[in-house]
Amino acid sequence: MNTSSPSTGLRGLIAAAIFAALASSFSAVSAADSSSASITVKYADLNVASPSGARVLYERIQTAAQSACNYFWFKTDADEARCVQNTIAKAVTKVDQPALTAVYNAKYKISAPSTLVSQSR
Repeated sequence: MNTSSPSTGLRGLIAAAIFAALASSFSAVSAADSSSASITVKYADLNVASPSGARVLYERIQTAAQSACNYFWFKTDADEARCVQNTIAKAVTKVDQPALTAVYNAKYKISAPSTLVSQSR
């Protein structure tokens, strides 16, 4: 006599489908390139030319960079720290404000890259 009901078989099928979906999402995350995550940081409410506005923007950028880099799996804490620092450097370069660059330079004791891409017309 077969004691399995149709609902038991359906539950097993659903569980297998969920497991397969989770397994494929984990492999996609682990293989993702850390440059593919992005978070928009808004700063229209700040005067980034002032030291205090630049510090607030730097904190927002740092928080966003940590969130973006936490999305990925790194082998070491140093790899994750490098992701955060590189992400912050790219954002500081993109904003291109001397006061923000000064905050970055004071934090890392190095200069942010002066430009990411040359602008030609």
